[in-house]
Amino acid sequence: MPPEPPGNPLLFGHEAAARMLAATAGDGRLHHAWLFTGPLGVGKATLAYRFARWLLAGRPEAAEPLALAQDNTVFRRVAAGTHADLKGLAPTSGSGVKLMIRVDEVRQVPRFLGLTAAEGGWRIVVVEQAEAMNAEAQNALLKTLEEPPARALLLLTTSAPDRLLPTIRSRCRRIDLFPLAEAEMLGLAEEWLPDLSAQQRAVLTEISAGAPGRLLRLAEGDGLALHEQVQGFLAELPRPDPRRLHQLADALAAKRDGTAFVTFVELLRDRLGTAIRQAARGIPAPSFLSARPLAEWATLWDTLGHLAIETEALNLDRKQAVLSGLSQLASR
Repeated sequence: MPPEPPGNPLLFGHEAAARMLAATAGDGRLHHAWLFTGPLGVGKATLAYRFARWLLAGRPEAAEPLALAQDNTVFRRVAAGTHADLKGLAPTSGSGVKLMIRVDEVRQVPRFLGLTAAEGGWRIVVVEQAEAMNAEAQNALLKTLEEPPARALLLLTTSAPDRLLPTIRSRCRRIDLFPLAEAEMLGLAEEWLPDLSAQQRAVLTEISAGAPGRLLRLAEGDGLALHEQVQGFLAELPRPDPRRLHQLADALAAKRDGTAFVTFVELLRDRLGTAIRQAARGIPAPSFLSARPLAEWATLWDTLGHLAIETEALNLDRKQAVLSGLSQLASR
């Protein structure tokens, strides 16, 4: 299994982006703020930390772009979180579900970047899942973005750039990372999940949608079972059994950290989104779509996303959220 992004030496599928970053740093055109976008788990944070390690190590030559040997002292300190010139922020709730980046953490960023580099190079801040900052926290970054200190670098990652303030997006150079090919994902599944059957790995590869991090998260978090529950619910549309809806809601709410609820909604939206795109392109789609206009399904897809975000952010009742969301998908 690959380690967490600060200590992950591997990069899958984003070599072109890595080469572009290396070339930009090499010709003196390095912008002070970068926004890495792409699906959750596709490798945004891995690339951001890879770039940070390489810069802090003095941009060494390597066979692979931005690569740094694992026995390098900079690599080891970044992996351990002890490098004096690097600060990492990631959203947490304190209950095991990543939800938000606190504004008091963000307010430390300008002061950190404004200090002289301890090792004479760069001062770097990596913000994972930057969309988890609320408006107050995002505004706390604006002064740094508008008046960046010398030799300071801000690396933001996000799977939802539209949830960032326009003023933040406009001041960052954007790098879009795209899903990996199916063959590459199957290879990773075989390497990382040898104890699963070929069929199970194939299902996980399909529902992970080209994102290695998501592949691991689904494998470790009952992704296969939740996928089956999604399929079972959709098979009952347009009129699911109310008793089974309550049983499903109870099961999803039973996991107190919220991971089952979040993953179920994520997989459900994926299936709905795929069906909607198929129908819009004239490709045969699941029969349940005929129960209402396609535009209504698109609205419901969006509603489910907002429901999941609000439920976790506001600590709402997950069972009621499940019942509310799934009931809206049933025929009126």
